[in-house]
Amino acid sequence: MNIEKKIEGNTVTLSLNGWMDAKSAPEFAGMLSELEPSVEKLVLDLTGLEYTSSAGIRQIVAAHKKMNGALTLKNLTPEVFDVLKMTGLDKRLNIE
Repeated sequence: MNIEKKIEGNTVTLSLNGWMDAKSAPEFAGMLSELEPSVEKLVLDLTGLEYTSSAGIRQIVAAHKKMNGALTLKNLTPEVFDVLKMTGLDKRLNIE
């Protein structure tokens, strides 16, 4: 998985490309832990995320908790949206 980071004021956008699974989820977790306390909003641009496993879902939930709900998921592929829908997270997360 490849992650691109963009900072605009107090908003950080992470663009995820590839697969987020048990092998790549720790990289995402590391980026989450490195976020400055001044970050008020986190946007995950999932245009290029082709697949997520339960490890990836765990990291998305962790991001939601870390940001106290100030997390937005954008540009979900149908495959990733279907996984979120099956878990019920489509109703709990802010999806654009």
